[in-house]
Amino acid sequence: MELKGGNQDSSEGAKGKMTLPLALVALVSAFGSSFQYGYNVSVINSPAPYMQDFYNRTYLDRTGLPMDRGFQTLLWSLTVSMFPLGGFFGSLLVWPMVNSCGRKGTLLINNLFSIAAAILMGTSELAKTFEVIILSRVVMGIFAGLASNVVPMFLGEMSPKNLRGAVGVVPQLFITIGILAAQILGLHSILGNARGWPVLLGLTGIPSLIQLLTLPFFPESPRFLLIQKGNEERARRALQRLRGWEDVDDEIQEMYQENQSEKEEGQFSVLSLFTFRGLRWQLISIIIMMAGQQLSGVNGVFYYADRIFQSAGVHSSSIQYVTVSIGAINVVMTLLAVFIVESLGRRILLLAGFVLCSASCAILTLALNLQTTVSWMSYLSIVCVIAYIIGHAIGPSPIPPVMITEMFLQSSRPAAFMVGGSVHWLSNFTVGLVFLYMEAGLGPYSFLIFCAICVATMLYIFFIVPETKNKTFMEINRIMAKRNKVEVQESKEFKDSYPLSRQEEKKSLSSSEM
Repeated sequence: MELKGGNQDSSEGAKGKMTLPLALVALVSAFGSSFQYGYNVSVINSPAPYMQDFYNRTYLDRTGLPMDRGFQTLLWSLTVSMFPLGGFFGSLLVWPMVNSCGRKGTLLINNLFSIAAAILMGTSELAKTFEVIILSRVVMGIFAGLASNVVPMFLGEMSPKNLRGAVGVVPQLFITIGILAAQILGLHSILGNARGWPVLLGLTGIPSLIQLLTLPFFPESPRFLLIQKGNEERARRALQRLRGWEDVDDEIQEMYQENQSEKEEGQFSVLSLFTFRGLRWQLISIIIMMAGQQLSGVNGVFYYADRIFQSAGVHSSSIQYVTVSIGAINVVMTLLAVFIVESLGRRILLLAGFVLCSASCAILTLALNLQTTVSWMSYLSIVCVIAYIIGHAIGPSPIPPVMITEMFLQSSRPAAFMVGGSVHWLSNFTVGLVFLYMEAGLGPYSFLIFCAICVATMLYIFFIVPETKNKTFMEINRIMAKRNKVEVQESKEFKDSYPLSRQEEKKSLSSSEM
């Protein structure tokens, strides 16, 4: 009995290693896809005046008349907002594509969107057309909508349970690196100028080209291969390569257990996901976490940051360097989350992040109202912006996609990512659309709305969302099944074919009683 437990512990340790193939597939997937998402969030900020001048010159050449200011504002609003709108459309493609093409196959196909958009944007000035930039922003949004959902799903399914959180944060890390890269390359002295902006936009195709050439050499998700394709041999080979050792029977057994528990329901569509009572709290949880992630005002804070720095006495020519510094802080704190998510857990990082964000928004409201009368309040405003970005980077930004992977099993995970991704992008689009009006009507008090959303999301997580670190997908499913008041049934035939060890049964029982 003790010997069996000792062997199991040693195999658990072996499975938990960060092997070279797992590290490489995480880097290739995140650099080729997630990096692109971050890069395109930020890439048009610095060269905006030069791009708008190009819009004006092109319109003048065509019509002989200068562009009306209202029409110029509309075109630029479309240029900015078409990216998150495309992201929403991309999220709608997640469920059909990952089920028919697989996780790796979807990422490979998705690169074609990015490469096509990069070529179109990079040649837009030569072709003297601004319409193609707006169209390309939609295409890049579709790419980002797929990437932001498929990469966390792909990496979450490939990772051992004790590294799933850390590997799952890697896509968000590369999103922040993409934002920082766009900020650095967008400096006026590099490419953020009248001659360099087409190159700046066109560079987005390079990571996708690298991924297109390298990702085929890595395995598909073992869970997709076994549960959805029924190919145990390929799944076993993929696991052996990812884990770096031959004995993967425990994980194969756990996949069969997951497969057996889901056979009665079959593959979930989005409609069946909304109507199935057994996944009620999982679905509510991802909707609230993904909405809270975006509606908590992260884009508003970034938008307001330039004026906060200006009011604190930062010279306008130096603001872009301060913005780069903020981007660097975002990268460092997200990198910290990679290293602490498995030791501290998901809940504590989410709760701590939302607490810090809500406190920052509340104090920022006060500081912005008093900075005209109290000189040092300007510096407190800068501290609040930095504290908010730190809070968002350690929890609200990276953790929700990890939780979607963990709270849903194979049959419902694609539909769940489709729902979560759609909520993410619609919320992103909404903040971008209404923040200017909020700022005009409420001024600094806009941040009290963000504060309230942070507090509401934090309270929901505290009372409803369980800790998922170091648990198998089936153990997490049992915890949520109890919350949904649905008993997890396992067929007698399956138990006879794939008996759980006593240690696993005790672990599963204790998990369901939490």
